[in-house]
Amino acid sequence: MSPISVCSPKGEESLRILVGTEGDSFPLMEINTCETEASEQWDYVLVANLRTQRNPRQVYQQQQFLEELKTKGFYYKVMEDQEKMFFGIRADSRLFDLYCTLLTEPEGPAPRVELAKPTLILATTRIRIVHFILSSKMAAADTFQDLVKDGVFEAMFPLHKGEEDLKKKWAQWGNMFQEQPLDDIRDYFGEKVALYFAWLCWYTRMLVPAAVVGLIIFLSGFSLFDASQISKEICEAHNIYMCPRGDDSRRYQPLSETCTFAKLTHLFDNEGTVVFAIFMAGWATVFLELWKRKRAHVVLHWDLYGWDEDQEEMALQLINCPDYQLPLQQHSYVRSTIILIVSLLMICLLIGMAHALVVYRVLAVALFNSAFPKKQVTTAVVVTGALVQYVTILIMTKINKYVALKLCEFEKPRTFSERESKFTVKFFTLQFFAHFSSLIYIAFILGRINGHPGKSVRLLGVWKLEECHLSGCMMDLFLQMAIIMGLKQTLSNCMEYLGP
Repeated sequence: MSPISVCSPKGEESLRILVGTEGDSFPLMEINTCETEASEQWDYVLVANLRTQRNPRQVYQQQQFLEELKTKGFYYKVMEDQEKMFFGIRADSRLFDLYCTLLTEPEGPAPRVELAKPTLILATTRIRIVHFILSSKMAAADTFQDLVKDGVFEAMFPLHKGEEDLKKKWAQWGNMFQEQPLDDIRDYFGEKVALYFAWLCWYTRMLVPAAVVGLIIFLSGFSLFDASQISKEICEAHNIYMCPRGDDSRRYQPLSETCTFAKLTHLFDNEGTVVFAIFMAGWATVFLELWKRKRAHVVLHWDLYGWDEDQEEMALQLINCPDYQLPLQQHSYVRSTIILIVSLLMICLLIGMAHALVVYRVLAVALFNSAFPKKQVTTAVVVTGALVQYVTILIMTKINKYVALKLCEFEKPRTFSERESKFTVKFFTLQFFAHFSSLIYIAFILGRINGHPGKSVRLLGVWKLEECHLSGCMMDLFLQMAIIMGLKQTLSNCMEYLGP
């Protein structure tokens, strides 16, 4: 079910409720608004079940909510069908004039100063203002979401225009290589979402040279497959034997048996990868500087240079409540100490999860010795360990997000932008330890604390610690990163494509 705003041939505006599947919808009803001016438009639709009219308490809550909206400068019209009630909500134009005035005078318009002259307000700006007021607490200390939980209302829908144009110009596979209609995206979703897609498009384009250079470096590794002097010496070392690996093995392994792994390691760790690392460092700098230029062009085109998020939030608060006062900046040592302790505990938990993965890999070696051939045990341990780490990352991402949100609520930031900034720092810090703890272990610790033959370091004095392959730990690190990042990128893109 989706509401749209339409105009009749006579210039009268109406609210049409469409129901049905995507691409095959039919009008359920229209709320005629012929008594309003042609320039007016309905901003939101509130939906309630008709059964709420049988409950006096819910009827009272509905009327109280609507009457308070009326005192804030809203108009509404009610329409019923067999099961639902629809409330068309429209904000008075003076609210938007006040909004424009408050953006230039954050402390509120001075006495005897007229409001800003009527200016063109984007539909997304109208929706943002109305949504803020509808979602704010009312005099009865209830928000719209509280009323939804109580069954007073079921949902609210903003009235969007231009959906069909976006479907034709943008949301089609055939438009993949065409320029994105950023202006249409902005008119439909707003500046933030449009700026995100502008960045995503720019980032994808800038990845092309990086991908081409990376592919060339990777293919050049095949030409150097047999050129490594180290690999040649390992492959020709038929008379050099390595000590037995594992507790049950008594076989001295010729060093030449690791020839294939040595060549594969050189495929991903050669002179070209050093050049590629230097190139990517320069690419990151160039990308950032070019994006600043692109962003400045977009911001100038949309006239957003004078826009300030904190100032807009203050304007919305004053529109919703003229007596609103910005909370004073308060610092609490107790609150800061609690946040620091909880953050450190979460970091310790994430590091502990990495240690648990180490224990799993040690135990897996002992378990897989009887299930896999000796030469495949290390590969099986690395692959299963990477899968376990990936599942751990998925679980901890949800936990980290919840903890970061709760810490932000406990910290009580004054504005939304401040809250967003604090959440980003906390969530990024926790995610860093969740993603890279195991990779840091493999890259810098694995194989360096095992002791030496005859005096191996053992877990609980029983299980011998995991060792790298004889050709080094680079293949272990490569498999771990390939599985985790490959699955994460693939599934994340699938969820972004399939999800709303």
